[in-house]
Parts: sequence; structure tokens; C-alpha cells
Amino acid sequence: MDDLSKSDMKFFSDQQLCFADILLPHEVQARIQVAVLNFLKILSSPDPEISDLPLINRKLSNSRVSEGILTDVSWIFLSHSFCSRSLMKANATKAFIRVWKVMEMCFEILIQDKRVTQRELFYKLLCDSPHYFSSQLQVNRTIQDVVALLRCSRYSLGIMASSKGLVAGRILLQEPNQEAVDCSACGSSGYAISGDLNLLESLIMKTDARYIVVVEKHAIFQRLAEDNVFNQIPSILLTAKGYPDIATRFLLHRMSRAFPDLPILALVDWNPAGLAILSTYKFGSIGMGLEAYRYACNVKWLGLRGDDLQLIPQQSLAPLKPRDLQIARSLISSTILQDNYRQELAVMMQSGQRAEIEALYFNGYDYLVKYLAKKIVQANYI
Repeated sequence: MDDLSKSDMKFFSDQQLCFADILLPHEVQARIQVAVLNFLKILSSPDPEISDLPLINRKLSNSRVSEGILTDVSWIFLSHSFCSRSLMKANATKAFIRVWKVMEMCFEILIQDKRVTQRELFYKLLCDSPHYFSSQLQVNRTIQDVVALLRCSRYSLGIMASSKGLVAGRILLQEPNQEAVDCSACGSSGYAISGDLNLLESLIMKTDARYIVVVEKHAIFQRLAEDNVFNQIPSILLTAKGYPDIATRFLLHRMSRAFPDLPILALVDWNPAGLAILSTYKFGSIGMGLEAYRYACNVKWLGLRGDDLQLIPQQSLAPLKPRDLQIARSLISSTILQDNYRQELAVMMQSGQRAEIEALYFNGYDYLVKYLAKKIVQANYI
């Protein structure tokens, strides 16, 4: 599962990059024990104090873009800039205690050889420590704090991804000791991607597809699967129903390693959110903290793009929302977007409009398949 090993780091231009290790349970337990012992050592010293927790800074300003010499894929990384959680700062006291509570819970999970989802962990913490945990967001952020402190992945902590992803099309997936599943026969519902990364790593995959098509929207995925687009365009369809979760990104990355000659093409709305979703698959996400880089793939932008607007009636365009503008500003401020992506974003901002994939139905419900086929045959993607 360790797709980006320490030995690969020598190929990166920036040697000051931080990443989360994928560790065995006993290795994570050892790191937690060391953290506890270091804390107690300072507390019991001749000049005792409550030490701060040094965490890798997860802000955008601490991000870097790094490219491997032997690959086309770029990653977002965090560099060695630290922030801290302190018991002595009034506004950080609860955040400090939350880190220890989550580490304690993860230690118990690993001892029991169990895995939990972030949602399950939230309810357990809500019952055990309601004074410190009142929302899922607090738990999610604290998990990232623990990842930043221990330098290990969420999965290594015993926290399993909650997956919403689906696969359809020309691929056979076989779990250990199970019958192979033909994803072309799964209908519009597709094959549900498991949140168990070990299971996804062990999948036996076979395909005669020539393309992988990543679809932003569930409804579009269903339409394409229902129309058997993969029989007309030998392809694998994949969706995370919006912003991608770890499990969906993991499986896509596994496919990219197993079938390196298959282009990965993204079909997203023509708006800043669509570009942000594409960028998450392509580069990773700062929201993932030290795991930002993991599972990045060389995804190409198939559509919708500015030159597709001629296929859409003017009345189907909608004005950009405040949320769109916020996402656009974030994308513009990042250093990772390539020039032709920036140009597309600039056109969106200048026009003040957005277009959804469904607007192509103006040309008929069967037009979407024709649209994809033409773009793919002409290699019209960037």
C-alpha cells in the first residue's frame, strides 16, 4: 500500500517535505507510547512544565508542489513548518486535550485489532468525552492533528475511510476468496467501493478498457452506466459523487498503477467546484494534511471546458455563486494549477457564469455519449 516510499523521496526537488507513513499497528502504538513518555518526562523533570504538541502546519502557506523526476504526476506536500497545541493557551486548551483523547482511542482500537470510521469514532468520543467533542468537524480536525503529530496515516491509526464511490464498466474486480465481479453487469448502481484500504489493495483487477473516466456527479455516472457507454467507448467509469473520499482516490490510484497506459479523463461541471474536484484527484488536497500527496493521479480535463459552451444554450448558464467565487480565489492563490487550467478559471471569472454537465441534454439524452466519444477520439483533453 505504501505507494510513495521513503526511497522515492530522493527523486523530489524539495527534500524538506513531510508525509504520513503507512505503519503496522505495533509501530503506531510505539509512536503513541513515545509521545506519552516524552510528555511525562518533561512533566516530571526538575523544572516541570506541560509541553506543547508540535504539529506540522496544515495551512496553504506551508504547502509545496513537488514533481517526481520519473513520473508525470505532481503532488501537493507540506513542508517542515510547525504549529502547536498548548494547554496553557485559553483558546487551545480543548484542542490540546482532544489530541490526547483521540490518541487514547486509537491506541485502544489498534490493541483490539479493530477499525472504525470517523463517524463511529465521533459517536464514541461524544459519549465518552462530551465536554470536548460536540461535532464531527472537531473529530476530523483532531484526527488530522494526530496524523501531524505521529506522522502516520489515518488508516494506520485504525480509522477507516467512509466511501461513497462507485465503479462501472469494463473491469473485473475480485476480492480474496470471492467470485470476480463484472462491473459492466452492475447496472446504473455500479460496484460500491469499500472503505477498507487493505481490501482495495488486495483486489485482483482485470480490464480490456482503453480509458478511465472519472465523473463528478452520481446522476451523470448513472446515465452513462445505464446507456452502457463503456460498450461504445471501452472504458471504466468511476465517481465519488462530488469531492473524492480517500477510498475512491485510493482505488483510482491503484488502477493507474495496475493499468499505467490507460488515460484518466475527468468529466466535471464547468465551475470552480468542478475544477477543485478535478484538482483533488490530480494533485491531492491540503485538507488531507500530511496525506495530501497520497493517491494523486495524472488526471486530464476532458470536460466541461470553455470551448464546450457553444454546445449549451445561453439560458442554461447560471451566474457564479459566492461559494464559487470563494473556491476560485483559493485555486488562483495556489501554485499548483497549470497555465491552461488557470486560463479556464479566468474565463469562468470573467464571464461570471457556470455550466453543468446536464446542460448538454439540450441536444438530446443520448448526446452525452456522443460528446464523450468525440472528445476522446480527438484527444481533446488537457
